[in-house]
Amino acid sequence: MGLCCGMIGLPNVGKTTVFNALTGSGALAANYPFATVDPNTGIALVPDPRLLTLTDIFKSKKTTYSTLEVRDIAGLVEGASKGEGLGNQFLGHIREVDALLHVVRCFSDSDVVHVAGRVDPLRDIGVIETELMLADLEALDRRKQKTEKKVRAGDKKAAFEMDFLARLIGMLDKGEWLGNLAYQPEERALLDECQLLSAKPVLFVANVSEGQQADEARVEAVREFAARRGARVVRICGQFEAEVSSLAEAERADFLKEMGLSESGLVRLTREAYALLNLITFFTAGEIESRAWPIVKNTKAPQAAGKIHSDMERGFIRAEVYTYDDLLAHGSEAKVKEKGLFRLEGKDYVIKEADIVYFRFNV
Repeated sequence: MGLCCGMIGLPNVGKTTVFNALTGSGALAANYPFATVDPNTGIALVPDPRLLTLTDIFKSKKTTYSTLEVRDIAGLVEGASKGEGLGNQFLGHIREVDALLHVVRCFSDSDVVHVAGRVDPLRDIGVIETELMLADLEALDRRKQKTEKKVRAGDKKAAFEMDFLARLIGMLDKGEWLGNLAYQPEERALLDECQLLSAKPVLFVANVSEGQQADEARVEAVREFAARRGARVVRICGQFEAEVSSLAEAERADFLKEMGLSESGLVRLTREAYALLNLITFFTAGEIESRAWPIVKNTKAPQAAGKIHSDMERGFIRAEVYTYDDLLAHGSEAKVKEKGLFRLEGKDYVIKEADIVYFRFNV
């Protein structure tokens, strides 16, 4: 699929610590700015308890979770849009991702230097977003100059583009985050073509330390800011999650239970990141393997089949479909069929969340 999230934030906010916990990558996490220069790329599993249930019902020999590509992008600083702190290079890395995980420092730690001297999450968010919007203004200005030439040549499509670019520039000049707004399909296509940083969906990751009451007040400030934006927040203790992720998988659930937790912060983070990319899950299940497959919402059956193998999309005949909830209610595939809940669907069927699918194809 190629969809990925980029982790952004100021230096020393805990991005690489969270990234390592999320992906098990072991990237360098150091107490100085720009320890990360080239983006680190890792793959995070997307935990899904439904998959374990399918494995149990079908006695599957293998269980395969869906995954999410995550990139740890070097910390930005004030002036990045003008090249400060190798900013232009880092901004280019951000343009390549589909959604942003904005890690915000909410913890106090005298051993971890804050680039601005003190912890203030709203100021930090403002610094990052201002740099992204300034970079977008520069990119839009360059595009506008090229489009003006097309308008003078009588290009009607260019006239629409000019109006839209002027509108975007006006909003950025007022400090409006472009990702908040609704767009017509033709506007969205143009927006995607421009690869604007401030038009990308954002999830705020509030990074706290353990047991510090002051951290919670900072998290609440981030939540209030995100609520006004229409964005979501995940509270996470990066250091704690790094410790949990270092345990053997069989030990993690017991450890979390001892800590009074039903799931780790990383589970919440991956779930929210998954939703941020507008993804849903369908399943294939059987004795050999039970597997979760991520697809973009509103994907039709042949294209979902193509996620498994291109031959399945090319030779698609039909999809045999039933729902996870129906399987759970009746206990077996045979009972689902007996109840008439097993359906045959054609090329126009749109795959739904938690569909269990068997694709028929011929090539």
